[in-house]
Amino acid sequence: MPLTAETPSFWVEGSWVGLMSGWTHNDLASIGAAHELEIAPYLDDGTLRRYTIIWVVRVADDLYVRSWHGRSGGWFSRAPQSHQGRIRADGIERDVTFEEPDEALRPAIDQAYRRKYALAGNTYVQPMIEAEAAAATFRLVPR
Repeated sequence: MPLTAETPSFWVEGSWVGLMSGWTHNDLASIGAAHELEIAPYLDDGTLRRYTIIWVVRVADDLYVRSWHGRSGGWFSRAPQSHQGRIRADGIERDVTFEEPDEALRPAIDQAYRRKYALAGNTYVQPMIEAEAAAATFRLVPR
Protein backbone atom coordinates (compact mmCIF):
# COMPACT_ATOMS: atom_id res chain seq x y z
CA MET A 1 0.00 0.00 0.00
CA PRO A 2 1.48 3.41 -0.92
CA LEU A 3 1.99 5.92 1.86
CA THR A 4 -0.53 8.75 1.63
CA ALA A 5 -2.18 11.12 4.06
CA GLU A 6 -5.17 8.78 3.92
CA THR A 7 -3.25 5.73 5.12
CA PRO A 8 -5.47 4.31 7.88
CA SER A 9 -4.78 4.22 11.59
CA PHE A 10 -6.13 1.62 14.00
CA TRP A 11 -7.30 1.29 17.61
CA VAL A 12 -4.90 -0.29 20.12
CA GLU A 13 -5.47 -0.45 23.87
CA GLY A 14 -7.61 2.67 24.01
CA SER A 15 -5.71 4.88 21.52
CA TRP A 16 -5.60 5.47 17.81
CA VAL A 17 -2.17 4.50 16.49
CA GLY A 18 -0.62 5.09 13.07
CA LEU A 19 0.19 2.02 11.03
CA MET A 20 3.84 1.79 12.02
CA SER A 21 4.63 5.17 13.50
CA GLY A 22 3.74 4.65 17.15
CA TRP A 23 2.02 8.05 17.39
CA THR A 24 -1.46 8.23 18.84
CA HIS A 25 -4.04 9.53 16.39
CA ASN A 26 -4.49 12.71 18.47
CA ASP A 27 -0.75 13.45 18.75
CA LEU A 28 -0.21 12.80 15.05
CA ALA A 29 -3.09 15.07 14.08
CA SER A 30 -2.13 17.87 16.50
CA ILE A 31 1.62 17.88 15.86
CA GLY A 32 1.15 17.38 12.13
CA ALA A 33 -1.17 20.40 11.97
CA ALA A 34 1.02 22.63 14.16
CA HIS A 35 2.64 25.47 12.21
CA GLU A 36 5.84 25.17 14.24
CA LEU A 37 7.49 22.67 16.51
CA GLU A 38 10.17 23.12 19.16
CA ILE A 39 12.97 20.56 19.01
CA ALA A 40 15.90 19.85 21.33
CA PRO A 41 18.37 16.99 20.86
CA TYR A 42 19.80 15.18 23.86
CA LEU A 43 23.51 15.77 24.25
CA ASP A 44 26.13 13.18 25.21
CA ASP A 45 25.82 14.12 28.88
CA GLY A 46 22.07 13.43 28.85
CA THR A 47 20.99 17.06 28.98
CA LEU A 48 18.83 18.75 26.38
CA ARG A 49 20.24 21.32 24.00
CA ARG A 50 18.14 24.49 23.96
CA TYR A 51 14.91 24.25 21.98
CA THR A 52 14.87 25.49 18.39
CA ILE A 53 11.67 26.42 16.56
CA ILE A 54 11.31 24.61 13.24
CA TRP A 55 8.65 23.48 10.76
CA VAL A 56 7.13 20.00 10.88
CA VAL A 57 5.22 18.06 8.21
CA ARG A 58 3.14 14.93 8.20
CA VAL A 59 3.38 12.29 5.48
CA ALA A 60 0.90 9.47 6.01
CA ASP A 61 1.31 8.43 9.67
CA ASP A 62 4.80 9.86 10.16
CA LEU A 63 6.18 13.27 11.14
CA TYR A 64 9.26 14.81 9.53
CA VAL A 65 11.49 17.77 10.30
CA ARG A 66 14.32 19.41 8.40
CA SER A 67 17.11 21.79 9.24
CA TRP A 68 16.99 25.02 7.23
CA HIS A 69 20.79 25.19 7.55
CA GLY A 70 21.39 21.60 6.46
CA ARG A 71 23.40 19.03 8.40
CA SER A 72 25.63 21.71 9.94
CA GLY A 73 22.67 23.59 11.46
CA GLY A 74 22.80 24.04 15.24
CA TRP A 75 20.15 21.60 16.47
CA PHE A 76 20.70 19.11 13.62
CA SER A 77 24.48 18.92 14.05
CA ARG A 78 23.96 17.82 17.68
CA ALA A 79 21.19 15.29 16.95
CA PRO A 80 23.43 12.47 15.61
CA GLN A 81 25.23 12.31 18.97
CA SER A 82 22.35 10.43 20.55
CA HIS A 83 19.66 10.25 17.83
CA GLN A 84 17.24 11.23 20.58
CA GLY A 85 15.55 14.42 21.61
CA ARG A 86 12.37 16.07 22.77
CA ILE A 87 9.72 17.97 20.83
CA ARG A 88 6.97 20.36 21.87
CA ALA A 89 4.04 21.39 19.69
CA ASP A 90 0.42 22.33 20.22
CA GLY A 91 0.60 21.61 23.96
CA ILE A 92 2.17 18.16 23.42
CA GLU A 93 5.66 17.28 24.64
CA ARG A 94 7.29 13.96 23.67
CA ASP A 95 10.67 12.29 23.72
CA VAL A 96 11.55 11.09 20.23
CA THR A 97 14.13 9.16 18.28
CA PHE A 98 15.53 10.80 15.14
CA GLU A 99 15.63 8.45 12.14
CA GLU A 100 16.90 9.28 8.69
CA PRO A 101 14.14 8.50 6.17
CA ASP A 102 14.49 6.49 3.00
CA GLU A 103 15.47 8.74 0.07
CA ALA A 104 12.44 7.40 -1.84
CA LEU A 105 10.22 9.43 0.54
CA ARG A 106 11.86 12.74 -0.39
CA PRO A 107 9.27 13.72 -3.06
CA ALA A 108 6.40 13.15 -0.61
CA ILE A 109 8.18 15.10 2.15
CA ASP A 110 9.01 17.95 -0.28
CA GLN A 111 5.38 18.08 -1.36
CA ALA A 112 4.22 18.16 2.25
CA TYR A 113 6.43 21.22 2.88
CA ARG A 114 5.15 22.93 -0.28
CA ARG A 115 1.52 22.28 0.58
CA LYS A 116 1.61 23.09 4.31
CA TYR A 117 3.79 26.20 4.13
CA ALA A 118 2.64 27.66 0.79
CA LEU A 119 1.41 30.84 2.49
CA ALA A 120 4.90 31.46 3.89
CA GLY A 121 6.06 32.13 0.34
CA ASN A 122 8.65 30.61 -1.93
CA THR A 123 11.45 32.60 -0.25
CA TYR A 124 11.06 30.35 2.80
CA VAL A 125 9.70 27.14 1.29
CA GLN A 126 12.21 26.71 -1.55
CA PRO A 127 15.26 26.38 0.75
CA MET A 128 13.40 23.70 2.73
CA ILE A 129 13.02 21.48 -0.34
CA GLU A 130 16.50 21.96 -1.78
CA ALA A 131 19.21 19.32 -1.45
CA GLU A 132 20.96 20.83 1.60
CA ALA A 133 17.82 20.82 3.77
CA ALA A 134 16.55 17.53 2.33
CA ALA A 135 19.82 15.90 3.41
CA ALA A 136 19.03 17.10 6.94
CA THR A 137 15.67 15.37 7.33
CA PHE A 138 14.60 13.28 10.30
CA ARG A 139 11.56 11.14 10.85
CA LEU A 140 10.33 11.64 14.42
CA VAL A 141 9.58 8.37 16.23
CA PRO A 142 7.96 8.62 19.68
CA ARG A 143 9.73 6.87 22.56
